[in-house]
Amino acid sequence: MGIVVLTMKASVIEMFLVLLVTGIHSNKEMTKIKRPKFNVPQINCDVKAGKIINPEFVVKCPAGCQDPKYHVYGTDVYASYSSVCAAAVHSGVLDNSGGKILVRKVAGQSGYTGSYSNGVQSLSLPRWRESFIISEGKPPKGVTYPSALTYSSPKSQAAKAGETTKAYQKPSVPGTTAEPVTLMQAPGTTLVKATHTTLPKPSLSAGSTTSSPRLQPVGHRSWDLDLWSTITSSQNSPRGNSGETDLWKLGSVLLDAGFVPKEELSTQPLEPISQGDPNCKVDLSFLIDGSASIGKRRFRIQKQFLADIAQALDIGPAGPLMGVVQYSDNPATQFNLKTHMNSQDLKAAIEKITQRGGLSNVGRAISFVTKNFFSKANGNRGSAPNVAVVMVDGWPTDKVEEASRVARESGINIFFITIEGAVENEKQYVMESNFANKAVCRTNGFYSLSVQSWFSLHKIVQPLVKRVCDTERLACSKTCFNSADIGFVIDGSSSVGTGNFRTVLQFVANLSKEFEISDTDTRIGAVQYTYEQRLEFGFDAYSTKPDILNAIKSVGYWSGGTSTGAAISFALEQLFKKSKPNKRKLMILITDGRSYDDIRIPAMAAHHKGVITYAIGVAWAAQDELDIIASYPAKDHAFFVDEFDHLYKSVPKVIQNICTEFNSRPRN
Repeated sequence: MGIVVLTMKASVIEMFLVLLVTGIHSNKEMTKIKRPKFNVPQINCDVKAGKIINPEFVVKCPAGCQDPKYHVYGTDVYASYSSVCAAAVHSGVLDNSGGKILVRKVAGQSGYTGSYSNGVQSLSLPRWRESFIISEGKPPKGVTYPSALTYSSPKSQAAKAGETTKAYQKPSVPGTTAEPVTLMQAPGTTLVKATHTTLPKPSLSAGSTTSSPRLQPVGHRSWDLDLWSTITSSQNSPRGNSGETDLWKLGSVLLDAGFVPKEELSTQPLEPISQGDPNCKVDLSFLIDGSASIGKRRFRIQKQFLADIAQALDIGPAGPLMGVVQYSDNPATQFNLKTHMNSQDLKAAIEKITQRGGLSNVGRAISFVTKNFFSKANGNRGSAPNVAVVMVDGWPTDKVEEASRVARESGINIFFITIEGAVENEKQYVMESNFANKAVCRTNGFYSLSVQSWFSLHKIVQPLVKRVCDTERLACSKTCFNSADIGFVIDGSSSVGTGNFRTVLQFVANLSKEFEISDTDTRIGAVQYTYEQRLEFGFDAYSTKPDILNAIKSVGYWSGGTSTGAAISFALEQLFKKSKPNKRKLMILITDGRSYDDIRIPAMAAHHKGVITYAIGVAWAAQDELDIIASYPAKDHAFFVDEFDHLYKSVPKVIQNICTEFNSRPRN
């Protein structure tokens, strides 16, 4: 008997050891399992932003959302009643093939403007309770987004057609008497006959399954079920028992839908939403001083000044747009160009700005604006001049000259407002003397304003508005990349040969790629010559970069002699005579040999007519002729390479010299 017991105990111990080893092995296997990657939630084209509760999220859109059946309301800033993915296509962040996007909810706007963009026609909307903006779906480092979205409560069944339309009655609050309010549809929509009834206050018990009665218009026009779902979700909100304020949200939904109380219909006509002043179409960034030295009182004066500017500018999608960057130790964007589309919303946002404190690092702020602020994702329109207005209390705590130079060369018109600048005995503390003149676009007084006291700041509202709206005088909008008519004069003589001629055309294309090409920016033309001359295409032939590159590629090799002097004269007559008065005229001549005719008189004529000439010589080209053809000084305008295959090496140097010459012009 004792032996049997020992045998059983041994078996139990053996089983225990087997289980223990198995468990350890399993734990080791579990530790090898990698943490799951972030799964981007996918949505359909018809999902509206208002149905997603998350304030900020990344989603993946399918292909085909360009279809007009998916409605979009607004431009850049979209009403949450819009299809998320269709809005992404309209904004240009996605194309019709779909992809990932980052969506951020923002405040509702008092008006949304429709537009046609990227194959999607968005619609206008008078107002809506919530908006959203879209950017590329690459999350910032260290930021995580939900793998699953939270949606608002499912839509309950719609009221059947033909059902009696019911008047909305304000839900009763204990201790008060509910007064029915008759709702009438706003002008321009079908009138709905209503009968009085009361919407019962929704039950908040978790187990309740009773759905609230719905309003349903009768007649030919029916409401979108999503709108009724919004009303229901407002009633069923967990905050519904917090008092009258939430209950009245129902009324605001009805107002958004085009319904107003009868008594307001005759006494409060809807005001048209301003699209902005079309005579002041600028993209404007205010860099405001948030340093500790400014103090709370002066910071409030600064905010009031911004609000006055916003009111005077008449903000809107067809006029000026305005964003704000606050600087201290480091700069931070308060809101960008597309966040607020009217003066009223902009003023409300300005009021909410809080002071950061710290130093007055203005140079760092200007660099930040140059690199980050004026981007398409932040609402930069491209067709509007970029303007940065820098407000400084006293003087900066860093240097501004270099940062401002880069900003100007990027096409940003810098204005400086110096308030309570350094007096004589304080100038020893200023890090960079005469900093405002080193920063602004021109030193003629147009771009800088000095205010003796913060209490006098309001006096410059109108002068500043007048200046930033004077787009003809915003000289820094023009850069070396967007302000020229460039005529290529190409040697097509027999000595070049077919293969080398294609290499020359590639060189011409590589140079052209560097410029911003359009009817109003840089324009490109080309002439080919041998003994004779041929206009390949003029400045007004093509207005997009792809079209220009295709035109260059299509130029056929001619073959013949080398009459460079006659080619210069031909280019002056056939190309540059048709150049626009406000354009810089650049001639880039490429040749591989000595000319058969005189080049001195044609070259002098080009210089006399203000045509800046660059001469590019290859192989057997004569250096003395290149120096004569080139503008002064020849060392900056004449280039020589020994082989056609080395032409590409001179592209960066030619571009650099073109821009250096442009940026070295006097700024006063």
